[in-house]
Amino acid sequence: MKLLQIDSSARASSITRQLTAKFVEEWRKSHPGGNVIVRDLSTTVVPHITDDWSGTHLDPSKLSSAQRKYLAPSDELIEELQAADTIIIGAPMYNFAIPSLLKGWIDQVVRLGKTVGYGPNGPRGLLEKKRVIVITARGSAYTKGTAREKLDFQEPYLRHVFGFIGLTDVTFIHAENQAAEGASLSLAAAAEKIGEAVAEQHGVVNA
Repeated sequence: MKLLQIDSSARASSITRQLTAKFVEEWRKSHPGGNVIVRDLSTTVVPHITDDWSGTHLDPSKLSSAQRKYLAPSDELIEELQAADTIIIGAPMYNFAIPSLLKGWIDQVVRLGKTVGYGPNGPRGLLEKKRVIVITARGSAYTKGTAREKLDFQEPYLRHVFGFIGLTDVTFIHAENQAAEGASLSLAAAAEKIGEAVAEQHGVVNA
């Protein structure tokens, strides 16, 4: 079993980092022979989308040396995704959405012929049979059915873009109200859900 841990907060003391670390700790207990790949986006140089991205539409043999160099980070990030059985992502909410570091990573892994293909019936995600757990930290709460739900541009976007590349088994664990009363209770509840998520997966693997 291979676990890919992705942290997207630039803050070393972030709540999402604490929770992804807890997930990995619990996962290692259930998968003592497993391999954990760590991708810290705060220390990863992820290029912006430039004209060289047009190389993704070319046959690999026709790429220029500049295009090959430019696409090398994308190749590496996609290979990590392809190799993983489970992906754990720490995604704090910034201004109702996701950190720019995580958006940059997404731009590099949503790639024609690598993670998404097009056929007669339109687009088809090429990453399948993988489990994704997204751990968020939010200053407020965006519970479904409440007035604040429409301000959540984080979970709906991530569900859509992951589904676009074939990652449809996605679980969200929210540590909400971190800027309000009850922050510690919400954090404890998130930690408990992490334990449940790891136990659930271990049960599925051993079934």
